Amino acid sequence: MTVHVSHQAVRTSVRTPVRTPVRPRSGRRRAALRMAAVLCCSAVLAALPGGASAAPAPAPAPGPAAVSFADEFDGPAGSAVDGSRWQLETGDNVHNHERQYYTGGNSNAALDGQGNLVITARKENPGNYQCWYGSCEYTSARLNTAGKFSAAYGHVEARMKVPRGQGMWPAFWMLGDDFGDVGWPQSGEIDVMENVGFEPGTVHGTLHGPGYSGADGIGAGYTLPNGEAFADDFHTFAVDWAPDSITWSVDGQVYQRRTPADLGGREWVFNKPFFLILNLAVGGYWPGDPDGSTPFPSQLVVDYVRVTTND
Repeated sequence: MTVHVSHQAVRTSVRTPVRTPVRPRSGRRRAALRMAAVLCCSAVLAALPGGASAAPAPAPAPGPAAVSFADEFDGPAGSAVDGSRWQLETGDNVHNHERQYYTGGNSNAALDGQGNLVITARKENPGNYQCWYGSCEYTSARLNTAGKFSAAYGHVEARMKVPRGQGMWPAFWMLGDDFGDVGWPQSGEIDVMENVGFEPGTVHGTLHGPGYSGADGIGAGYTLPNGEAFADDFHTFAVDWAPDSITWSVDGQVYQRRTPADLGGREWVFNKPFFLILNLAVGGYWPGDPDGSTPFPSQLVVDYVRVTTND
């Protein structure tokens, strides 16, 4: 997870994160940890979902919308992402025990020439990268819009095709723009979508904030019907975000809505600007490590990312 520090220029650097302990999973509850990163010498903390399924809620009524951010990932095959919109983080992540090293440039994040961004996880170490466990075994990529774009409220969505396989962990999420001033979890985190390889047909949407972070995040899962897997096709993952309300959907199907009433008196920290993050992690406490059945290279294919705000 990365941070925008409003009074400093934002730069990528190797992370020095802190983490919340993992709590055992039980029943419908899933506890997990998420990775963390440093920008401008500030540790960024985030955590993983622990939400029980919520009853579907009516979809928010659409209103006049203006596109405030859009990347359709058009460009020649092999091109790096648009540096005016995104920056790439580099480094490993000891606190979540992920196995990958995030690289810069277009080594693990590149356009495919067909209107997609492809984030590729590979079983390799061409740069002799060093990870928390020794010589790194995998490379991948993580992008964010810190210092380049943030917004409060609107419709935030990405159309993506996730990888399949044990140990794979794609995510599309947001962090509060004020992290550099208030830290995590006070900054807040909105997980639009996370998937772990051992649950091929389920994604999770979660909120993290003060007193409800890590294993105690507030969220729910959405499962495809008829045993379908998210890796089989593209799907659209979105949140509709308004003051005191966030609603999650998959392919237009709403599966949970959260308001301050869900927090049991704890502080709602989502009425302010957040920035965007895309990443593909390999291994870690929640998904577990890859095994012999995991295909490499493994790819998260992103058709577009869009943010629209109501006038």
